[in-house]
Amino acid sequence: MAPQTAPRIDPGQANLMARGMIVGSAVKRTQVIKTIVQDASSEAVVTIQPRNVGLILGFIVNVKANVAVAGGGTPLTVTPFGPANLLRNVSYFDLNNNTRINTTGWHINALNAARGGAPYLACRSNDTYPMDFGNNYPSLMQAPATIAAAANGDAQATFYIPLAYSDQDLRGAVYANVVNATQSLQLTLNANAIQARTQQGASDAVFVTADAATAPAGTTLGSFTIEVIQVYYDQLPESQNGVILPLLDLATVYELKQTAIPGIVANQDFPIQYSNFRDFLSTFVIYRNRPMTNNGFANETDLSYIALESANYTNVFKVPPKYVAAWGRQTVEDDFPLGVFYIPTRSKPISTVQYGNMNLILNATDVQAGAVALVGYEAFALVNIIGQAQSLNAG
Repeated sequence: MAPQTAPRIDPGQANLMARGMIVGSAVKRTQVIKTIVQDASSEAVVTIQPRNVGLILGFIVNVKANVAVAGGGTPLTVTPFGPANLLRNVSYFDLNNNTRINTTGWHINALNAARGGAPYLACRSNDTYPMDFGNNYPSLMQAPATIAAAANGDAQATFYIPLAYSDQDLRGAVYANVVNATQSLQLTLNANAIQARTQQGASDAVFVTADAATAPAGTTLGSFTIEVIQVYYDQLPESQNGVILPLLDLATVYELKQTAIPGIVANQDFPIQYSNFRDFLSTFVIYRNRPMTNNGFANETDLSYIALESANYTNVFKVPPKYVAAWGRQTVEDDFPLGVFYIPTRSKPISTVQYGNMNLILNATDVQAGAVALVGYEAFALVNIIGQAQSLNAG
């Protein structure tokens, strides 16, 4: 009788089985790995070495800085993303030196809101509720609306920086129980957290002055206090062959990237290309056209429409900006600042094969000098095929 062979398990099924075993039996740990006080004016970059243990899901980062205005100094107003801009950049380099995350504090904050279905770490108004529920832990997220002369205030923000898509969906998780390999989380502090009220100041600073002609005077940005917490699965299940791991999940990169794209021309389609070999789950766009008009970045009438267009000029959608804003309102039950648009595609990702085969189109009716599109991407990518990519020109 011919020898019998073991049935071959489909890789996708094996991945789901391993994922289920980890989620069901591993111990989820949340531990502080770094606390540091640093002066951003002397050294803005903070590099954290994560602990090489378990299956890393992500990091919680809390950043705090005091802003003071001397007597006779320039009064300040908080910007639309306020304390989220305490971090100018967030980068994560994995064990193979792939840059999985290279984005900004505002993008992390906006994505945390979209993923959580509400403005991140916001408290509801409970004015008529007879118990003392409310914003009792302002150290999670705070900033005064204004800082007058001879006054000061703390700006503080908490971020969740994900490596895995979620605690249950482990795509993007990093198995860190290795030797002879390094990874790093790099935080760039915003040494220019106080700026004049310009287009760039409105998007990049924490506080700005009354107008573009008024430079900050008599203001002090204190040292930053940073606390980093690592979230990971420990005590992973094992078999006779070793640790049980979801290999397809580990071969997937969960990318968060942000870029600034200038060159917008009034009444012309402006294409924003989606890079190749990825599944895009969401896109954030800030049309930075005005310095904090109505506490935002643009007027509603500054854009004619926003569209998603394929390489053969087929529109997946083409709608006025208020309907794109409605997608954000439906997601977080609130509006993002004016000029900020959330395009959710996680239920049907934008899958790209060649660079330029899918474009997000902005058509602006009003373009001020220095206008730019700030674009934040959330995507899945497979590490071993990204290098095979080709490209197409945007139309």
